[in-house]
Amino acid sequence: MNQFVYVKILTDEGHYGIGEASLSGRNLAVVEALEHLKPLLIGQDPSRIEFIWQDIFRGTFWCGGPVMQSALAGVDIALWDLNGKALGVPTYKLLGGAARDKVLLYRHCGGKSPEQLAETGIAMLSDGWKVLRISPVIPEENFNAKTGIFNGIKHFTALRETVGEEPEVIFEVRTRLSPIQAVDLCNAIEPLRPMYVEDPIRSENPASFAMLRSHTNVALATGEQLTHKWAFRGMIEQELIDYLRVAICHSGGITEGKKITVMGEVHYQELATHYTSSPVSTAAMPHLNLSVPNCPVQEHNPPRGIINDIVSYDWRVGDGFMLSGDSPGLGIDIDEAAAAQHPHSPAEPPHLRREDGSVQDW
Repeated sequence: MNQFVYVKILTDEGHYGIGEASLSGRNLAVVEALEHLKPLLIGQDPSRIEFIWQDIFRGTFWCGGPVMQSALAGVDIALWDLNGKALGVPTYKLLGGAARDKVLLYRHCGGKSPEQLAETGIAMLSDGWKVLRISPVIPEENFNAKTGIFNGIKHFTALRETVGEEPEVIFEVRTRLSPIQAVDLCNAIEPLRPMYVEDPIRSENPASFAMLRSHTNVALATGEQLTHKWAFRGMIEQELIDYLRVAICHSGGITEGKKITVMGEVHYQELATHYTSSPVSTAAMPHLNLSVPNCPVQEHNPPRGIINDIVSYDWRVGDGFMLSGDSPGLGIDIDEAAAAQHPHSPAEPPHLRREDGSVQDW
């Protein structure tokens, strides 16, 4: 089971809100950061969401980073949930109301061989999903970029030949290539019309995206490792990417996600939110996505197993779209007694290696 960090904020009036601060593989660091922030929150007016965000982020000398931004995200999302519940309205109405009726979803589509990927793709489209994401640049025990690119092209070709031209397909690389390797991949799959290529290279260097942008015509996306608006600034203002992969659980929550999206709107860039596999994250995303004009798609994977006994939610899925319910706040709640039956168990994420034994970006 995946492990998640949830935040619950309570008021003297009996209102409460739930947020998510999960940071896969580094959750314990986030928990400690939340303990550090707890005294700062006691006695605050929960309606001052922007003030609290600013005070946590820049009220002291050190600010930012994935651990602190994930902790801040958990607080921020919980405050938006709390205020919606206190006022008796869905959170998206506090964000300006609905700019759309529903949010298009994409689902991950896997397969160890090109033929298996094509079969899975057909099955998912038959089930009503309209946008698929594939990640066929997959390492086994050792990562070889040349082999990965070659396999990626074969997989994507087989899928496109099977599902036809109409379905949108996102090609995820997970930052595993160098800029020049990414140029080779992007140009090779351009005729297959990817909706966008996600994380073709590491995301911290806009200059590298400028190089990639100048050598390929495919749409590019990145952002789930960028933790605030200033980290996105170069990518947005230089128009180096087309889709903003904002992870609201890592980038300061709904408050910061909305600001990043508005920055992108000025440059005709679209929001494609990343999620953490949790129903709480999933509940928060459509409230942001419904409230902005530039969100064509969001990531989704239906929650399975015991998490459905722990988290209740009112969002629903139909015909490849997500619809948010009209419950107050984010429409979520947590059974804390059920959660207590599944305590944290230590686990380190996988570490990848290249053929020569050196470290490979995950």
